[in-house]
Amino acid sequence: MSRFALLLILPAVSLAGCNVSKGSGGDNVSMSTDDNGQISMNLPFAKANVKLPASVLHKGEFDIDGVKLMPGSTMHGFNMDAGDKGATIHVGFDAPKSPDEVRAYFLDQFKQKGDEASQSGNTVSGKTKEGDTFVIAVEPSGQAATGTIAIQSKD
Repeated sequence: MSRFALLLILPAVSLAGCNVSKGSGGDNVSMSTDDNGQISMNLPFAKANVKLPASVLHKGEFDIDGVKLMPGSTMHGFNMDAGDKGATIHVGFDAPKSPDEVRAYFLDQFKQKGDEASQSGNTVSGKTKEGDTFVIAVEPSGQAATGTIAIQSKD
């Protein structure tokens, strides 16, 4: 499982009092959260629903190859499905700037880190140094922006 997938999973799982690693032999792991702090986990050895304070998700650390969310952003909603063939991760976020500023921020940050990244319409897409692909879609939300990040990891 890739480094950024583990960065997302470990804080929530540690708060739930469990340790998780990707299963072998076709075992899949899935985890999702909502805006209210409800975490659902489906592990090869157990299923769990845990209620955490909503602020835990909003203060969550998230990065792709060292590129963090724009300062002042908050996460909302998270979904991860992982198995032997890799992981698919979806994250929702709100940012305090316009969609154009958010997309420009991500493009600049990825280029500084040496990752492939380009913009097409309302999305920034690219590939990490590890070969994982990502798409960041950013839309207007009042005077700010809201977005989703989709990551396809090969490990």
